[in-house]
Amino acid sequence: MKTVLAVVLSLTVAIGLVSVIYLCSQKKEKKIRKTHIFLRDLQDDETDFTSAESKWFELSTLRDATDNFSNQNKLGQGGFGSVYKGTLKDGQDIAVKRLSATSGQGLQELRNEVIFVAKLQHRNLVRLLGCCLDNNEKLLVYEYLPNSSLDKFLFDDNGSQQLDWSSRYKIIEGIARGLLYLHEDSRLRIIHRDLKASNILLDENMNPKISDFGLAKHFGLNETQANTTRIAGTHGYMAPEYLMRGEFSPKSDVFSYGVLVLEIVTGQKNRGVVGYQPASDLVNNVYKHWNEGKALELKDKRIGEEFPAEQVLRCIHIGLLCVQEDPTKRPCMALAVNMLSSYSTSLPPPLIPGFFSKSSCIMESDEHSGNADIQLVERRYRNDSSMQLANLTCINEISMSDMEPR
Repeated sequence: MKTVLAVVLSLTVAIGLVSVIYLCSQKKEKKIRKTHIFLRDLQDDETDFTSAESKWFELSTLRDATDNFSNQNKLGQGGFGSVYKGTLKDGQDIAVKRLSATSGQGLQELRNEVIFVAKLQHRNLVRLLGCCLDNNEKLLVYEYLPNSSLDKFLFDDNGSQQLDWSSRYKIIEGIARGLLYLHEDSRLRIIHRDLKASNILLDENMNPKISDFGLAKHFGLNETQANTTRIAGTHGYMAPEYLMRGEFSPKSDVFSYGVLVLEIVTGQKNRGVVGYQPASDLVNNVYKHWNEGKALELKDKRIGEEFPAEQVLRCIHIGLLCVQEDPTKRPCMALAVNMLSSYSTSLPPPLIPGFFSKSSCIMESDEHSGNADIQLVERRYRNDSSMQLANLTCINEISMSDMEPR
């Protein structure tokens, strides 16, 4: 009897082990199949990873470069996973983005990054050097940017002191030119869908570079709007039509850009919405101050007193135009770039912003008159700004006359 039980027990254990081995091998084969499909897709998309600009990296090379992904080399953490600084044997510094095993993002997001960024070349976009798929590791290798991301400067008391107005204006312009390239001038027409301060990296000269294309979408040349059931992005930067109805277009990126501009000018973070109600009143507060003729009061005090007031006001004006609730009233990036570079382009008054809260914008009695010089500059700016738009049209966009106030 004991012998029979021992035999049965041994067979049960053996069968269990075989089952476990089989399931593990099936799981491994499934991952291998996914990787092969990923590689085949890259080939189908004609992604060039054989040039000196972009290539496949060996896992051992990246382990050596990052000291086996040590915490000392960790630059930050995001939805994708961790980012590490590394140094290749030739002395080149790199940034390695490592997909976390528990990340909700996978091969599709990594494929987006590889295909889109490898094909996009612009001074205001981060440069992809290559990637690595080995031993369940999914790694992306980028140029290393020593000044980290914009949010580290903008929302940090010490960092923002290094952002004088000249640096901020250069960042505002650079982001606009990068977006214009994505929307209209690149080989692909790309909607970023996750534009925010932490996805703007800064090089040694504080030039901005748009990064993180994991949520980006390819947009057809003749498309004006697309829909998705997967709402992904960051609250506070998502346009209302995208957050509530899944509708995205170049104008949803324009909304995110407008929020960024207002954050850069004020040094305040837009906290987003909770239950479709504003959790932070940055945009509403700027709109309220604009209507009261006191927008300059919201300028980040850490900029100092030496700044071109009319240029700051123009940036606030453009930011408010970009966050208007109606996407058809927002400027395209071609016009936004023109607005920044040409003061002969007159601007319309901004209409109601997205997620507008009437209670936060009730005109209050003047408890304080504010700085008389600031109010004088604002009145002069408003008097000099015509309420009629220049006869401009956006490439592949609506006629700019459609932006006229109702």
